Amino acid sequence: MIADSATLPGPARSPALRARWQALGQSPALIRTADVLAALIAASLPWSTSAPSIFVGLWLLVVTPTIDWRDYGRKLTTPAFALPFAFLLLALLGMLWSDGAWADRLHAIKPVAKLVLVPALLYHFSRSERGYWVCLAFLVSCALLAVYSWIVLLDPAWKITATASAGVPVKNYIDQSQEFTLCAYALALMFWRRGSVVATATCLALILLFVTNMVFVASARTALLCIAVLLALFAWKHLSRRAALLLLAGAVAASALAWTTSLYLRQRITDIAVEYRHGHEDISRASTAQRLTYWRKALHAIADAPLIGHGTGSIKRQFERASTSGSNLDAEIVSNPHNQTLNVAMQWGLLGVVLLYAMWIAHLRLFLGGSLAAWIGLVAVVQNIASSLLNSHLFDFHEGWMYVLTVGIAGGMVLKAKAASQT
Repeated sequence: MIADSATLPGPARSPALRARWQALGQSPALIRTADVLAALIAASLPWSTSAPSIFVGLWLLVVTPTIDWRDYGRKLTTPAFALPFAFLLLALLGMLWSDGAWADRLHAIKPVAKLVLVPALLYHFSRSERGYWVCLAFLVSCALLAVYSWIVLLDPAWKITATASAGVPVKNYIDQSQEFTLCAYALALMFWRRGSVVATATCLALILLFVTNMVFVASARTALLCIAVLLALFAWKHLSRRAALLLLAGAVAASALAWTTSLYLRQRITDIAVEYRHGHEDISRASTAQRLTYWRKALHAIADAPLIGHGTGSIKRQFERASTSGSNLDAEIVSNPHNQTLNVAMQWGLLGVVLLYAMWIAHLRLFLGGSLAAWIGLVAVVQNIASSLLNSHLFDFHEGWMYVLTVGIAGGMVLKAKAASQT
């Protein structure tokens, strides 16, 4: 694919410059460099926030000359490509009727803006031969993080940053658990299809590494919900009825074993009731009560502007209005209701919710096939939908980039395979 000469500036339309630009667009070196940068984005994501942002900027600089803009424009007529741009357009327009501060409006654009990288990644990896390189880079990086997590559990002095949880060397336990869940279920299909003995044993070892870390070291309860949802998805998608029943029995037995052997896991589950009962008195133990309070206030705000919401970046202002002088929770002012649908509905109403679910469905439809790339993409979308019941994970930095990268790269590989099958 080459850059469309009709889009070039006037001087670049001369035959010599046009030929040079076309040669640049066809350069294998540029394509390869873009693939390497994508792998660096994926590898750095579990460890850093600044490094992936830098690599994303470099990736855009490298990939832009390789795009055939006329072909890219045609692809933007399909929902999977177009809906992220529609979502960003709504967010930009929503600034016009927002009642939030301008700083909040501008800040609220960032989580939506990264979604427009999905079409660019879909386009690039529908041409690239190295999509699995990027998947492997993320897998290896997460495996190293899982090993390092055990090390810092035994000796916290090895922590890279001052995290709030034991066994979490960087960032937080929520991000870490989401990474490990995605990797474990991506590997599940490879293990089930049984390749070579070495490959099967490696998959099993890595799955156990990720799962045991979540059971004994650090896990988010949102990730536990995702594990259950993805287990049902795997059984429905890939197993016969008899095999699904066997898997269910195995999962029940494994859960019972984890419950009896992991004091950490039992405490994480039983704390839900404690947080609900005592959250209003002690905000440091209020995770469950916080969510319920946020959701109640969010629903009241949505009822006041159900069709187009209160505008981009308006969530904090709505919580300020709902704040009372009662308990700590009732007085708390936040900019995130910890539910993706409520987050969108507060800002852009029913129109925003329709766009959100249309985008999720369009991306789900990319991954209805039976290939490994289709399974990886399907896991990423379903995981994001499930985790967004308890968080605004599409808009969060880490989980949002996991979605963008996985959908874009795996989706590109699926589109490439589909195009090859039609020729």
